Amino acid sequence: MSDKNIAILGAGESGVGAALLAQARGYTVFVSDSGRIKAACKQELLTNSIPFEEGGHSEEKILTAALVVKSPGISDTAAIIRKVAAAGLEIISEIEFAFRHTNKPVIGITGSNGKTTTTLLIHHLLTTAGYRAALAGNVGSSLARHVLADVADVLVVELSSFQLDGIVRFRPRIAVLLNITPDHLDRYDNDFEKYARSKLRICKNMTAEDLLVYNLEDAELARRRNSLPGHPVVRELSLTKATAIRRVDGDLVFDQAGEKTVINKKYLPLPGAHNQLNMLAAITVALTYGIGTEVIIKALSSFANHPHRLEYITEIKGVAFYNDSKATNVEAVYYALGSFDQPIVWIAGGQDKGNDYTLIKGLVAEKVKAMVCLGLDNAKLIDTFKDTVPEIAETQHAGEAAAMAYNYASAADVVVLSPACASFDLFENYAQRGDMFKEAVLNLKKKVA
Repeated sequence: MSDKNIAILGAGESGVGAALLAQARGYTVFVSDSGRIKAACKQELLTNSIPFEEGGHSEEKILTAALVVKSPGISDTAAIIRKVAAAGLEIISEIEFAFRHTNKPVIGITGSNGKTTTTLLIHHLLTTAGYRAALAGNVGSSLARHVLADVADVLVVELSSFQLDGIVRFRPRIAVLLNITPDHLDRYDNDFEKYARSKLRICKNMTAEDLLVYNLEDAELARRRNSLPGHPVVRELSLTKATAIRRVDGDLVFDQAGEKTVINKKYLPLPGAHNQLNMLAAITVALTYGIGTEVIIKALSSFANHPHRLEYITEIKGVAFYNDSKATNVEAVYYALGSFDQPIVWIAGGQDKGNDYTLIKGLVAEKVKAMVCLGLDNAKLIDTFKDTVPEIAETQHAGEAAAMAYNYASAADVVVLSPACASFDLFENYAQRGDMFKEAVLNLKKKVA
């Protein structure tokens, strides 16, 4: 067995990126995917003469590798992973593999909610200030692809718990830990503690030379503040506590390194308290990089969040419609519903991920006047909220969901698609769900007009 033999399991963006980097570093590469490989990924492997298979795993080829790189979508309980582990082979994530082949500083961002928005904000702040910043990980291209290109000054990486499960030496110079709330528990034996430990792994290798931006507003993070792995310098932020990084009368205040910076609330581009926390975290990173207030304000004014994250669609006769399809867990829905003072018609549902919907019953009772369930099996949602929400309907079509919600709404109400569930029962992914909902709303507007 050569120590330069590498098997890569999964041939999506993560797996193909790892394969390209491994080939460039002199490894003998074999890529294996149990499903069908997307045409673009397959073509890239063919163009670069990288051996691959799809529709199953050739164990004799995989088990003779010295190193196995596992894509984040593959569970540790998958049969091939169990056999690799039993053979004593090292199994790592693409994030770990890429990190081993770069000396560029990494900014890592994780959390159950808000990590994509915060990652995009940090990247936008850095690039506006003139840094060559790569956008990688759970958003943008794979980290391995950016390491191979080697053109960035700094690597801004969104990290899921699945990616963090496969790290060994990975060490961000700056890490952002936003929150830990129940999500993906089906991958963690429905054990929240296992999931939380995965999130905390982001700082396991950090030292006193590194910075951890830490959200004390989150109850789980506040509880775990004194038992973190690693030894980073911690900068705490909060909306309500007297931390050095905080909100005061809607403005964002930063006391660090003996200097005070205030970003007036009129410059803040994103609605909701949860987004104020995201902006606190992102601006803290920018200030650490020496970016001045004027540049930060300029960057905030030109920032556009990704679609499907509390995205305003349009208004129909006084009813505002929002697409929050990315909200696939209870905490994300809590943030979304809490962003509005108007009565809400809430569209929820999809593939349940083991979420406890009772955690938001109080907020739903306060905010929601009607509910439309968009999913194949809505029994759990309906059972939870049947005594809380006056009107509940269900459908399996985005167009019907938009029409039902509009019929429940009055002028000055808001309709929010914030599903609390995965999308895979009716849609290819959360983006398709959001796009179909947006299209349905715009078509409805034409009909109503």
